[in-house]
Amino acid sequence: MTDHAERTEPPHRPRPERPGGPGDAPPPRSRTRPLYELRRWPRSFADRLTAPLPGVRALARLAREGAVRPGAEGLRDTPLLPFAPGPLPAADPSGLAVTWAGHASWVLSIGGLTVLTDPVWSRRILGTPARLTPVGVPWEDLPRIDAVVISHNHFDHLDAPTLRRLPHGTPVFVPAGLGRWFRRRRYTRVTELDWWEGAELPAPGGRGVRFDFVPAHHWSKRTLTDTCRSLWGGWVLTAFSGRSVYFAGDTGYGHWFKEIARRHPGLDVALLPIGAYEPRWWLGDVHTDPEEAVRAFEVLGARHMAPMHWATFVLSAEPVLEPLTRVRAAWSRTGRPRDELWDLPVGGSRTLP
Repeated sequence: MTDHAERTEPPHRPRPERPGGPGDAPPPRSRTRPLYELRRWPRSFADRLTAPLPGVRALARLAREGAVRPGAEGLRDTPLLPFAPGPLPAADPSGLAVTWAGHASWVLSIGGLTVLTDPVWSRRILGTPARLTPVGVPWEDLPRIDAVVISHNHFDHLDAPTLRRLPHGTPVFVPAGLGRWFRRRRYTRVTELDWWEGAELPAPGGRGVRFDFVPAHHWSKRTLTDTCRSLWGGWVLTAFSGRSVYFAGDTGYGHWFKEIARRHPGLDVALLPIGAYEPRWWLGDVHTDPEEAVRAFEVLGARHMAPMHWATFVLSAEPVLEPLTRVRAAWSRTGRPRDELWDLPVGGSRTLP
């Protein structure tokens, strides 16, 4: 297991100003690891689970109730799902641009790099119907991809057919224990990180990005025999200029958001999941609903929130358009400025200079 007591931070990355008075203790800092390091990991990360995984009784209840997909009424609004692809924003090495390709897939322009998150360009993934909306960014319209981040190994976040489209030398940042999956497929620049660890990827002109791996309330499994054999989490990407974005991956609501805020104050954008939440007794521990996502955003103290993990695949029982209507209602109740909610259509973009 990684020793978290030893923590360092590069001197050239400016930290955003921390709230509080001069007498407050500084937040702990993530340990910096070298790129592409070959590491040994424990056989299981089950001790990191926030809540126990469902047992036989829960599985029997799910089979009995059968409430895993919306009915015809819940699918009726599929034609209304927002889909408005546009050109990718022009790269601004000192700014930040986010483009939602659908589900948890984003095209991020930050620190002079183009980064993909959990890229899934496939029309269908294992165990689900075909996509409800097309991919928001055609693959051929992508610029050169400088890095990829993966949150965990579930099929709707780790998609082998999409990853095969990338050169094997593309830098990939993955959770602890997942590196072997990539190395078996001949990816040569794989960086595995534990929670509260980071690594830096330079860009031309003295620019670049720090990739910090942070906890999530979730789990991992890809086959019948690998439950929790690799870790799960989110990523904080911070440009050397100071711009930052938090990509939550898959997560339920819980105490980690407060700790992420303490260690990464002043986030510019939080990319937070709002879908795949019904039934709550089954999914509440591992997927935030729209109201919880807004609450998490407020705890994080970020400046903007961009919802994701909806409008793409049918993974659960809520009506397909409900995540959007509920997140907008929850946002309205906070009294925050409307323009701080980036409720993008699939294919939509926002930028910060």
